[in-house]
Amino acid sequence: MTRVAVLDDWQGVARSSTDWSPLLARAEVVFFEQAFNDEEDAVAKLVDFEIVLSMRERTPLPGSLIDRLPKLRMLGITGSYNASLDTAACTAREVVVCNTVGGGYSQAATAELALGLLLAAARAIPAADANIRAGRFQEGLPVGISLAGKTIGIVGLGRLGSYMAGYCRALNMNVLAWSQNLTAEKAQAAGATSVSKEELLSRSDAISIHLVLSSRTRGLIGASDIARMKPGAILINTSRGPIVDEAALIEAVQARRIIAALDVFDREPLPPNHPLRNAPNTVMTPHLGYGVQETWTAFYRQSMENAVAFLDGKPLRVTNTEAIQAI
Repeated sequence: MTRVAVLDDWQGVARSSTDWSPLLARAEVVFFEQAFNDEEDAVAKLVDFEIVLSMRERTPLPGSLIDRLPKLRMLGITGSYNASLDTAACTAREVVVCNTVGGGYSQAATAELALGLLLAAARAIPAADANIRAGRFQEGLPVGISLAGKTIGIVGLGRLGSYMAGYCRALNMNVLAWSQNLTAEKAQAAGATSVSKEELLSRSDAISIHLVLSSRTRGLIGASDIARMKPGAILINTSRGPIVDEAALIEAVQARRIIAALDVFDREPLPPNHPLRNAPNTVMTPHLGYGVQETWTAFYRQSMENAVAFLDGKPLRVTNTEAIQAI
């Protein structure tokens, strides 16, 4: 019987997110709820699977891994692309890659979390919650700030950045924006003012990052950029950890110069002994941005459909059509 691996089910939601019975009737389906330790661990656990259904970029899928899975025939990804996947290696091995599409307003979930992190950081909500649970009240809590009249800087004014700009306008915040190709007209259409990167960093009371990780954006916010930020400014990252220089960020929060509100990290899951776990001036969530019920329903339903269609010899949503000849 065909073996199907469902990877990266960190919240244990895959089974309940769709009806897997059409696939279970034809294949053995194994759900992996823990991250692999490294590539060797991934190889050892996936070597006997013909179909692997992955979740975003949680498990890296380089050619070195693909080439060590001799039985692999189909790889499912969620979303339109996976930056950690070596598609060329899949094509060379005649491994069919299938993706998922759509999602409607569930795509706004990451921007909604960014807004939540902004509010949590501005009003010290996690610390206040911890106080109540520990039998205390207001004692020892930092004094929050009102966001009305403050300035938010949006780094990356695409779909999600535009959502965030709209949310912040509703809070009566002034909205600045910057990205490499942003025009004044596009910024104005989103209710923002286009400025230079340097001006955005120095003027903003809070900065929210909404960019795709690429060679152009890796390390985009470096030590000199963080040093340019206002004392006490909030840096929100719900995009990808490596966009921000992690060492510089850690130094800045440990010195209490800025506040970091983070949903993403250089390494995920965040290692138990990572310095951010005990750093002051931080609010953190474990990469929950897109992880809402609407997203899981769409991702897992389409992933299951992709696997069944592949077994039928009629693959859906193929991203490397050159590999179809393998069927």
